[in-house]
Amino acid sequence: MERATFGGGCFWCVEAAFEELEGVESVTSGYAGGHAEDPTYEEVCTGKTGHTEVVQLEYDPDVVVYEDLLEVFFTIHDPTTKDREGPDVGSQYRSAIYAHDDEQLETARAFADELEAEGLYEGIVTEIEPLETFYEAEEYHQNYFEKNPNDAYCTMHAAPKVEKVREKFAEKAVTND
Repeated sequence: MERATFGGGCFWCVEAAFEELEGVESVTSGYAGGHAEDPTYEEVCTGKTGHTEVVQLEYDPDVVVYEDLLEVFFTIHDPTTKDREGPDVGSQYRSAIYAHDDEQLETARAFADELEAEGLYEGIVTEIEPLETFYEAEEYHQNYFEKNPNDAYCTMHAAPKVEKVREKFAEKAVTND
């Protein structure tokens, strides 16, 4: 198993989208990139801890490769808006990739550069840096969309991301047979 950590707005939405992929064994919501030790959701929401809401994936690289995860990541959020995704505004919602090793760091940077070179995005603001520390979010944030599919926020923001993954990445999506 390998790990990957991404921040692309509210972790509920990012978590729900990545849970759709075959080979992703677990998705854990949490916080990364800040300076406060063991932050709480309430502290992170102030924007004063420097953390990003992130998800950390455990995935099987024999089933889904890191580049596939990057493709999904850049598809499910807008990597050109600084400190914002949809209705969520603040540095805790910034677009970020926290690499677990030098290979992920180089791959993520090259992937973002290629997206810009191809003209798919202009002005990518995604922060790409090494992961220093990951703090798991409180239990009530874990699997939030799965537990609360009728929550208004989820139906308006998480559900469309899930549908996008199911449609665009159907060959990589988990089948519910």
